Amino acid sequence: MPSENQHLEFKEAKKQFDSRKLYRYCVALANEGGGFLVLGIADKPPRPVVGSNAFPNTVATASKIFTAVGFRVEVIEVNHPDGRVVVLQIPSRPKGTAYHYDGAYLMRSGEELIPMSEDQLRKIFAEGQPSWLEQVALQGLSAQDVVQFLDTQSFFELLNQPYPTEQSGVLERLLAERLVQQSDTGYAILNIGALLLAKSLHTFEGVGRKAARVVVYSGESKMDTLSDLTGGKGYAVGFRGLVQYVMGRLPQNEVIEDAIRKEVKLVPEVVIRELLANALIHQDFELTGTSPMVEVYADRVEISNPGEPIVPVDRFIDGYQSRNERLA
Repeated sequence: MPSENQHLEFKEAKKQFDSRKLYRYCVALANEGGGFLVLGIADKPPRPVVGSNAFPNTVATASKIFTAVGFRVEVIEVNHPDGRVVVLQIPSRPKGTAYHYDGAYLMRSGEELIPMSEDQLRKIFAEGQPSWLEQVALQGLSAQDVVQFLDTQSFFELLNQPYPTEQSGVLERLLAERLVQQSDTGYAILNIGALLLAKSLHTFEGVGRKAARVVVYSGESKMDTLSDLTGGKGYAVGFRGLVQYVMGRLPQNEVIEDAIRKEVKLVPEVVIRELLANALIHQDFELTGTSPMVEVYADRVEISNPGEPIVPVDRFIDGYQSRNERLA
């Protein structure tokens, strides 16, 4: 592997490796989806095999790990030409469960092992329950109500599909995409359906507060606000308009290119589009009273969203764990 990642950790451990540290790494890796802890390989590039004398009895080591942390870890000895390598294959934690050692629910952050935040633990313990996106936003609706509240016309246009000639065809597609559900009391629009397709997010209590907000300042600080606007449409049907609105508020610079004077925006549209999409998708919907925000200053643009990253900051480059896949 070219580098360590969320599921792979190298340690030299030429002579020995502290047992308590081993147990803590097993817990941290299991909490992050499982992976491998490899002893006997340098943890700095180019990571040659250096050999390890740690844990000579792999069977006894596996037994001790199970006693200490409460789950089974495979301990494998590999006789490499450049030295003995010990590979610990660590399983992922069960859904809705976080492992701890000595009362600490651990995760990795670079070279360190740190306690998981309350935000992350709450998310793990809620895994067995429907996510915020799967909860009902509005229920007891007729088919006509659903079409009235959701921009179904734009929905089919975005899918590059013809609009059904009958209302039942529209509802069938929304049900198939799990944006709407049906019960004895009629139709219910789920949070994800409202968030993506609402003609007005404020129709849905609890969803309206997730609307993106754009604040424009006249200078390089928050001292003087020129405009403060909160979006009203669902993310999917209103995304193009959001990008265009932000681009229209960006400062312009004059540049000379091929002897022609041109007006150039502070940030290219492709960058704004990418960052806005990520901010909307990767927010933590369990947090209330806060929403994605764009702040435009005279010299910069700041885009933020609610929640802490689920990938440690120093693993942004090689971390692939994402949030809200279905929304994306």
